[in-house]
Amino acid sequence: MIDLFYWPTPNGWKVTIMLEECELPYKIVPIDIGGGDQFKPDFLRISPNNRMPAIIDYEPADGGDPISVFESGAILEYLADKVGKFLPQEPRERARVLQWVHWQMANLGPMMGNANHFKNYGRNIASDPAQLEYGVKRFVGEVDRLSGVMDAQLSVNEFLAGSEFTIADMVSWPWARLVGRMLDESAWETFPNLKRWVDLIHQRPACYKGYHVGRELGQRELSSEEEKKRREILFNQTNEKVRAAREEAAKAAG
Repeated sequence: MIDLFYWPTPNGWKVTIMLEECELPYKIVPIDIGGGDQFKPDFLRISPNNRMPAIIDYEPADGGDPISVFESGAILEYLADKVGKFLPQEPRERARVLQWVHWQMANLGPMMGNANHFKNYGRNIASDPAQLEYGVKRFVGEVDRLSGVMDAQLSVNEFLAGSEFTIADMVSWPWARLVGRMLDESAWETFPNLKRWVDLIHQRPACYKGYHVGRELGQRELSSEEEKKRREILFNQTNEKVRAAREEAAKAAG
């Protein structure tokens, strides 16, 4: 059994999709990132970066004590090695897949996250819309560039790392499917190969199921005060704020 510390976001969906594809039994442990669950002592012990997702595998391949893993890319690599699927063992093919996994973790995820923040969340936070202009231009521009990178790769390959479906696809798809939201729905016409791939992955039963796991968790309607508090927790974190949240959580835990 695997415990998955999770909230329904693109980074969380990576792992639910992988678990469904691998047909591994797992239990969802909700981590309400807007409510501050990521600062609770028990969670910080397995995810010191106070970010979900994270897992605890109670039946590791070596038969030893439970193993915890944080960071979505590391989790997918760990699970692929555990089940012997979706990540080749041959060094050249393995490198071909992992380079796209790391590309997503360093590029597509962060750039789309920042684009989403400035374009969609920022307008509800900034007092002066002009403050957002540079951030929107910078990160939306990067989303456009990275979409072009994927489209070019997919123009000569069925999947991101070649002819086989791998963790490179699973780690990238939850973010790539948001291209229309980050740019414009008409952008799909500019990236037809990317659109073909997004639709292809979505047709996989395990992907569809993993993408819909725990959808109800993030759908509760919030009061304006609750929404304000969630924004304070989610955005503009500093070392001091994180430290204070950890200390407060530790006190509350006794």
